[in-house]
Amino acid sequence: MMKSRAYFAILCLLMIVGKSWGQERIRVAVASDMKYAMDSLVKAFALQSAGEVDVTYGSSGKLTEQILNGAPFDVFFSADIDFVEHLQSRKQTSSQIYPYARGYLVLWCRKVNPENREIQILTDPSIARIAIANPQHAPYGKRAVECLNYFGLMDAVKAKLVYGQNVAQAAQFALSGAADAAIIGLSAVRSKAMQKSGGTYILIPDESYAPLVQGAVITRHGGGKKLASEFFEYVKSPAAVDILSYYGFTKPE
Repeated sequence: MMKSRAYFAILCLLMIVGKSWGQERIRVAVASDMKYAMDSLVKAFALQSAGEVDVTYGSSGKLTEQILNGAPFDVFFSADIDFVEHLQSRKQTSSQIYPYARGYLVLWCRKVNPENREIQILTDPSIARIAIANPQHAPYGKRAVECLNYFGLMDAVKAKLVYGQNVAQAAQFALSGAADAAIIGLSAVRSKAMQKSGGTYILIPDESYAPLVQGAVITRHGGGKKLASEFFEYVKSPAAVDILSYYGFTKPE
């Protein structure tokens, strides 16, 4: 009897391990502005696929560098289509580029209501630290600088700026209280954590920064992988578009 139970337990273990070994797995590099939306996309995709999607988040510039240096990512979602076009020019892609979303900037404030003075509120003495993503390699940080220059505020607020490695870290600075205000993506403030924070936000006028057209591509490393193609196509589906819309993204024109 004991031998039968032991045999059955070993057989079940081998079946589980065998199933795990048989599953296809892909690695996806994703711009950090997509953190909450991508988490939802991966969960929804898992309901219709037996494969595993491992996601790495970071700034678009840093992820691009990693791919160029041989990082084994199969699909790349950038916050700025320029980065995937750069990979294409370096022959590091194996699919057509897909403009999957357009992102938007918001001004989020912890204690003061930005609706009263809009972006000019950043000059208020009560705001000592303003979080933005690093403009050197994060598209949302670059656009934040553009909008500050557009409104003629850069000289007045430059000393207040604190830089996150990416827009998700900039949002975390705001959420943790390390910053009094933040210029971040609309997708971040649509997250449950930011909604519970008690802060308020306004959309920053589109004309103050270049459009954030975001692009995706299957990398050269992901070429020929069935799961990579399936996930890439899933992101184009109506269900995926609805998820992106929930987090404030729109379809590029």
